[in-house]
Amino acid sequence: MVSLLLNRAGSAGQIMLMLVFLAVAGDIMAQQTAAPNQVLPIDHIVAVVNEEVITRNELDEVIQNTVKQLRKQGIQLPSFSVLEKQILERLILTRIQLQRAKELGISVSDTELDKTIRNVAKENNLSMGEFYAALEQDGIALSQFRDEIRNEILLTRLKEREISTRVNVTEGEIDNFLRTQETSSMGNDEYRVAHILVQILEQMDAAQVEMKRQRAEAALRKLQEGVEFAQVSAEFSDAPNAMQGGDLGWRPIMQMGTTFAEILANMQPGELTPIIQSPVGFHILKLLGRRPQETPVVIVNQTHARHILIKISELTSEDDAHRMIMQIKDRIDSGANFAETAKAYSEDASASGGGDLGWLSPGDTVREFEQAMDALLPGQISSPVRTQFGWHLIQVMERRTQDVSEKQQRQAARQAIQARKTDMVLQEWLQQLRDQVYVEYRSEDL
Repeated sequence: MVSLLLNRAGSAGQIMLMLVFLAVAGDIMAQQTAAPNQVLPIDHIVAVVNEEVITRNELDEVIQNTVKQLRKQGIQLPSFSVLEKQILERLILTRIQLQRAKELGISVSDTELDKTIRNVAKENNLSMGEFYAALEQDGIALSQFRDEIRNEILLTRLKEREISTRVNVTEGEIDNFLRTQETSSMGNDEYRVAHILVQILEQMDAAQVEMKRQRAEAALRKLQEGVEFAQVSAEFSDAPNAMQGGDLGWRPIMQMGTTFAEILANMQPGELTPIIQSPVGFHILKLLGRRPQETPVVIVNQTHARHILIKISELTSEDDAHRMIMQIKDRIDSGANFAETAKAYSEDASASGGGDLGWLSPGDTVREFEQAMDALLPGQISSPVRTQFGWHLIQVMERRTQDVSEKQQRQAARQAIQARKTDMVLQEWLQQLRDQVYVEYRSEDL
């Protein structure tokens, strides 16, 4: 139930709340289930990550939850020892990232956390009471749920901070991308692909890299023998979505990168690639589907607007900001020039241009701003409008209907290039992060 809710709420807060390990397992594996009179083993440390530990009980709980999720998806389970090692590595990597977020001072306030949970409930058309009841029905404690959500937000913010600064898309790259789409024999189709990654690390020597290659070859043999891709992914893949079958979803062919795209373009759905080596490891892809990607004509209503913003901060309280924006509104109503007033008082980057925001398309601004702007007639000035950025006064200058097909096409190209670059940089960053920390395995059976 909860996993369904979170998948449907993926747009809330623009974060991916992939809580694979949330649901409490009811069908615990037989070898881990204590008989009524059996003495449970004392908890012990299985791994040390810098100065923090991962315990046997913690690992067992995640294993049990993962088993339940895989069974729900109909995925054949790998052996227990393989699953245990895969999950421990993911726990270690998650712990490393959370430690890094703490070092950088990244945090999530209770207010932000509450808002995210409300958005999750809202996206699923549930009241908060109904949502809490759904958690209780799945046997999930609210405190556990809040901790998982908080960690997911932290991980998302960490990746945004660490990765976004390393990914830049130039106008020249967009031009080349669109030119290639027009002239390439690969066309402009979208491909749905499943992916297995056997990762290699920078510090590995030639013998260790060869062992990784042999691991990839073992995975490919299983696939060629007819073993389900999702099962092989769960057993062999080091990719973040390994436990979800390795499915990357639908992507434009050019987003795959030249090497992958050239191979996929000549494949039929159901076929496997050979092993492909990249700087981050050995890849195996399975083509699940292909469909044409249309470039529709996009006509939108645009608004030319300007605004004045008073921000809320440690120095300016909510009441003070509201008082200031009301005073500015009174001045404008009494005949003060909007642009000159924006230059003098607005705290937005647009202040130097008189608060001019240019032509805005639907979705260019936050919802509260857009709703207030859409309700105005040309020349009209809004009452104070509260958004996450502070208090605004908005004036609509004019409106028009515009064909933004080319703009949309360029934006789609930018997103495809950015996604491709982000995938590569993310894997490299995770490798570097893993290499920099101290990890000690304490359990002899791992």
